[in-house]
Amino acid sequence: MENIVKIAAAQLSPLFLNKKKTVEKACAAISEAGKNGAKLVVFPEAFIAGYPDWIWLIPNGKGAELDQLYVKLVESAVSIPDESTAKLCKAARSANINVVMGMHEINSETSSTSLYNCLLFIDEHGEILGKHRKLIPTGGERLIWAQGDGSTLAAYDTSVGKLAGLICWENYMPLARNAVYECGTQVLAAPTWDKSANWIISMQHVAREGGLFVVSTCMTLRMNDIPDDYEFKRLYPAGKEWINTGNSCIVGPNGEILAGPSEAEEHILYAEIDLQKIVAAKRMFDAVGHYARPDVFDFSVAGKGKSKQK
Repeated sequence: MENIVKIAAAQLSPLFLNKKKTVEKACAAISEAGKNGAKLVVFPEAFIAGYPDWIWLIPNGKGAELDQLYVKLVESAVSIPDESTAKLCKAARSANINVVMGMHEINSETSSTSLYNCLLFIDEHGEILGKHRKLIPTGGERLIWAQGDGSTLAAYDTSVGKLAGLICWENYMPLARNAVYECGTQVLAAPTWDKSANWIISMQHVAREGGLFVVSTCMTLRMNDIPDDYEFKRLYPAGKEWINTGNSCIVGPNGEILAGPSEAEEHILYAEIDLQKIVAAKRMFDAVGHYARPDVFDFSVAGKGKSKQK
């Protein structure tokens, strides 16, 4: 493992609710990031195959319309492993790059009809390291996604350091953050739908608190990215161009923004990170080290996954 490596945040737009084409676009972006020298690329929350923004527009009483959209969402979701993950793994292996991919995941262990908001971790050899299911869907998201559990709170040894992920407002949960800090996380993937200025401030805080690098990746989504045959598209204000402008960034362990925030542009952001800066940052404050005070605080996670070895 090198101390200085290049990492990337893929601020891209999915092909809305089209799994096949979105996976193809993801594979192309993985290849591009690898050719540009990156050893890690992080994709947005629910990138495969699009964030279900209709949850903030359609009232729950519109059952028939919501049913139709949910069927489309399940059809565009991923089972781990399946043909889609095989293609992503092949792309990661060919590009020699670690990948964190946001996706809708089918609960294939039981009914195959419920969904999780999931991160898939793939190493540079094209091997699946594991996955993380979002613990708490926010607001209207609770009508779409099931709740994850503590078993997927883990960090993975990779060529860019110990890699973990928390999805969107999970990063606001102090105990969830502490769980990934305790895994020795050095790079935290933070895919999100939140494009606000306050989110960027929070990412700077998390980087400083955890003494780690944060890759905050948010998809761009224009009105034109949603096909006209989706009726909920008419519920947006007239003249609206952007549904989400992205605002992705990469942050260092001292809170310094190394790349971005990038707004209203579909592209891949890059930054070089120096893992030795993590050690320097923790000289004064190590949240799960000399500042932890286990004699005062007792912390545990039910079903917590341990740091995984390659």
